[in-house]
Amino acid sequence: MEDFKRLLRYVRPHLGLFVFAVISMLLMALADTALTAMAIPLFDQFDSSVAKKSPTLFYLHSLIPKDDWYNKWIAISAILIGLTIMKGIFSYFSTYLMSKIGQLTILDLRNELYSHLLAQSSSFFEKHRTNFLVSRLVVSCAAIEYAVSANLRDVLRESFMLVFFLGAAFYLNWRLMLGALIIGPIVGVLTSKFSKSLRKLAQVSIDGNKELTDTAQETLSSQTIVKAYNAESRERKRFRRVTEVIAWANLRSGKIVAFSPPIIETIGILAIIVLFYFGLREINAGNMESSQFFGFLLLVLRSYDPMRKISRQHNEISKAFAAAKDVWDVLDQKSHLPEKKDGVTLSGLDEMISIQNVSFSYEDDAKLVIDNLSIDIKKGQMIALVGESGGGKSSLIKLVQRLYDPTKGAIYWDGTDLRDLQISSLKRQIALVTQETVLFNDTVRYNISYGKPDATDEEIKTAAKIAFADEFIEELPGKYDAPVGERGSNLSGGQRQRLAIARAVLVNAPVIIMDEATSALDAESEKLVQKAFENLMENHTSIVIAHRLATIRKADNIVVLEKGKIVESGTHEELIVKDGKYKQLYELQFQSS
Repeated sequence: MEDFKRLLRYVRPHLGLFVFAVISMLLMALADTALTAMAIPLFDQFDSSVAKKSPTLFYLHSLIPKDDWYNKWIAISAILIGLTIMKGIFSYFSTYLMSKIGQLTILDLRNELYSHLLAQSSSFFEKHRTNFLVSRLVVSCAAIEYAVSANLRDVLRESFMLVFFLGAAFYLNWRLMLGALIIGPIVGVLTSKFSKSLRKLAQVSIDGNKELTDTAQETLSSQTIVKAYNAESRERKRFRRVTEVIAWANLRSGKIVAFSPPIIETIGILAIIVLFYFGLREINAGNMESSQFFGFLLLVLRSYDPMRKISRQHNEISKAFAAAKDVWDVLDQKSHLPEKKDGVTLSGLDEMISIQNVSFSYEDDAKLVIDNLSIDIKKGQMIALVGESGGGKSSLIKLVQRLYDPTKGAIYWDGTDLRDLQISSLKRQIALVTQETVLFNDTVRYNISYGKPDATDEEIKTAAKIAFADEFIEELPGKYDAPVGERGSNLSGGQRQRLAIARAVLVNAPVIIMDEATSALDAESEKLVQKAFENLMENHTSIVIAHRLATIRKADNIVVLEKGKIVESGTHEELIVKDGKYKQLYELQFQSS
């Protein structure tokens, strides 16, 4: 019930449309009931023994002439056509309006969910797989949209039809209708039992589909590794295990869906047989005309169709509520870095970034990845972080970007604690270039201008030229409008890297962070990228992580990290003379090359 109430909050802004849709459903049910009731005067036309017209609903019998069969046929035909057109019009509006409500509702929900995801801190994304979140955004929301636009529409419409049919039958003969209502509780108990089983199976199916999405996306995105290790057979088996679970749940659901209507119909037929007996008694007692009884019987029979359709909707609605619960679970998880309302706005770096006695560990992990570390990064300096994997280099630059807050100590920007700054203001001061270059499946122009969407063509071309990317861009079909492909698949590694550098150049942030930016390139590409880096870092403060130590010889300060601690620091020449960890790494690297 709570899931339903929460879902209604997204429907409430569209209450006006919903009211019109409900009114359309009511009028459609009314027209359909009147159409069914027309069976009474229609039956009278074939019974010459009937001396007077049998009363029917809405006094429709009064519209039919008493004499002349031709005029009766004209009147009955006109009424039937008119009611059919009315039913069609109201059916159209109810279907269209509920579809519109479903689309608008899911538009609001998807946008809220996406905005919620974008607002989360880095720790949130470390807890949840990307496939898991995408599944909620696409699959779960689609299930909710279908529930609102189709399932809810069908449940409401069929419920109105059921009420009108039963009400009309009650009007024709309340004694017979009371007898017919005896089967109501029986059908209700059976429907409830079927629904409970369907809800459980729906959850199994939903969970299985999420796991299936994860498995398929993970395998297909890593197909190079799969093929390299000859793991196709193993991945097929893993995929098949998941599909078998889904198939089992859906088959069980299908069995229940196939089993429930015949059971309900059988009960209905037995009830009709009993009603037929009592109907004959009513006719012989003069309490109703035979045409009224058959009209009554037709209304009761038609009422079973809405019952059956409503019972079938339980499976889909159960899936929708299971999907809604998944969406609520994500929306209820909040992982935001605290930000002061009156946070300081930065306008650049005037003096230095000061890291003072900083310690840091990730959530649910007692191990310190940064241990009581202090560094001063003065304006205009190039600081290089080196060391073996797991030394804390990447974690440290995440702290500088304030993707996380230190467990102990503080980082100061011109004397102001990062926690006292506006986060958006801090982000504008930093440009990031990583080894695994992130490009979006759009044009070259879009990717270069990603940090400055309003950049002019001239600014974009200047940035590309500084990054030594202009030459290869001009050779692309479409040039700056050429698509880069998924994750930049249409470009080489060096080209992707230079586009990322051009993006950083265009932003013109005072601080540049390069995380292992040249470690995955060949010699020629690295030479071009290194020149681009030099252009980028000119007149900027730079923090660089590089495994290729030759690229950081010109650094103002090289900081060697090991297990989250600084083991030594200085210029390249100073560290070589010290004959310590840096020299060991340097010699080891050049011996292997």
